[in-house]
Parts: sequence; structure tokens; C-alpha cells
Amino acid sequence: MEHQVDDFINFLSIERNLADNTIQAYATDLVNYIDYLIEQGNDDYNKIEPSHISNYIILLSKNKLSSFSIARKLSAIRMFHRFLFAENFTQKNSAEDISFPKLAHRLPIVLDQFEMERLLEQPDITHKLGLRDRALLEFAYATGVRVSELISVKLSDLKFDQQLIRIMGKGSRMRIVPIGENAIYFVNEYCIKSRELLKKPDVDDTLFLNHSGRPLSRMGFWKILKKYVLKGNLTKPVTPHTLRHSFATHLIEGGADLRAVQEMLGHVSISSTQIYTHLDREYLKEVHRTFHPREKYYHKS
Repeated sequence: MEHQVDDFINFLSIERNLADNTIQAYATDLVNYIDYLIEQGNDDYNKIEPSHISNYIILLSKNKLSSFSIARKLSAIRMFHRFLFAENFTQKNSAEDISFPKLAHRLPIVLDQFEMERLLEQPDITHKLGLRDRALLEFAYATGVRVSELISVKLSDLKFDQQLIRIMGKGSRMRIVPIGENAIYFVNEYCIKSRELLKKPDVDDTLFLNHSGRPLSRMGFWKILKKYVLKGNLTKPVTPHTLRHSFATHLIEGGADLRAVQEMLGHVSISSTQIYTHLDREYLKEVHRTFHPREKYYHKS
């Protein structure tokens, strides 16, 4: 059964051109799914019935997985069975009629502009690593890039004379993103005063380096961010993606065009960007509740 999974992963990589992280997630999901089938004594794709898949979904739910995680795993399973049928590995698509779980309406957590300012001011810029961290946080917030994109930025991607950067996004899709003067200033300071001290001779032109002079990893950025969240006494559960959410939300709050935000975020579909209009509405409702005289009168009574 594993051979078909390998074929499917190659299909995702070569023909669908999906991002590496997505492919890895799908591969892990399918390995877990196949392990379950084998445990149930089912080692033939042609013998899989919709009930087998439904029972697996029920098991995931009993294991307290969120509806979002289950939906992602089911997406991998459905796509895999569609592939098996299309490639004549099976005589039927066993997952065709399996429906997705109902997803709860979940808005991402964002930092407001004051919280964002507090986070950015935490690194000690008199120290070479503190200056790197300030540049790192300023860059992430100024551009809204994904963490995988952030750690992959090269010196050659910086077009600071035009206040632009080049980003290689999901599925090897390249986009150009504006970057503001504050971020440019701190990145330049980092490059001059820190990066040259950190850099190992055999390291390429990756922009952000760790304390050992090697390219920064995803986990490395997560640890840096967590450090300054704690130092700044921020009470919200902040993740690297929180900076991206905050970037988009603050643009929408400021009146930015949704299509422009979509382009900067690198979303293929506008529907992925529209969540930030919901966030903006929540912000407006909070302002109304806080400052409208009738709202304040009601809450006092």
C-alpha cells in the first residue's frame, strides 16, 4: 500500500506543485490512515468501504482532534482515493461521498497596534543578537510573510532602493511585497553590525542567521518570538502566524483594499483573505461597545 502513497506524493510535488510543508502534512496523514486500515485487517484499497473511512474520522474525533485538523486529514484521504481511482489502482472512489465535518467559525488571534509596538521594542538592539531579533520582528510585521518565507529570504531578494522585497511563496510562486522604512532601517543595521559578525564563511546569502552563523530555522524563530512575548508581558497566545494576521488586520483597519492585501499575503484565492474583513468587523464592534455612550450606559447599569 505504501507504493501508491509514494506515487501520490510524487503527483502532488510534480503535477500539483504543492508546497513542501503541505506535501509533508499529507504524507503524514496518509501514513496514519494506512496504519489504521492495516490494524483493521484491511490491506487492499479495493476493499475499502466508505464506512471504513467514516469510522476512522469518528476515531479521530474521539481522540479530541479539532474539526480543522480532521478536515485537513480528510482532505488528504479524499484526494488520495481520487488519485487511486483516476490512476486505475482501484475500481471505485471509496471517499467520494464522505462529507467534511462542520467547521466552527474561528477567527485568528491578532495583536493590536499597541501590543505590536510593545513586542517590537523588547529586543536589546545594543547586542548583536538583539539587533538581529529587532530586524527579524520588524521584517515579519512589515511584510506579513509566512515563517517559512521569512527564514528563506536572501540578501539578493532585498530591493530596498525601491522599498520592495522578493518572496518565494507556496508552490514556488514568486511575489513582490512592499516593506516600510522602519523595517528597512533595522534590517540594514543588522546586516552591517550583526550579520557580518555572525556569518560563517561557507554560509550562502540567507538574510537571517542564528547565533551559530547558520540560517535561522522555523523553531529558532519560534523560540525568539516566544522570548519577547514573555518579556513584553503579552497575554495573548502569540505564534509566528500571529504577526502575519496582525499585519493583514492592521492594513484592513486602515482602509487597505482587500485585493492589495491578498497580493501581499500571497493568497491564491480572495476567500482566504476575506477572514480579515471579519476581524475588522469584530474590531469595529469592540470600538462601538467601548465608546458609544448608550453602550457604556447599558453596561454600567
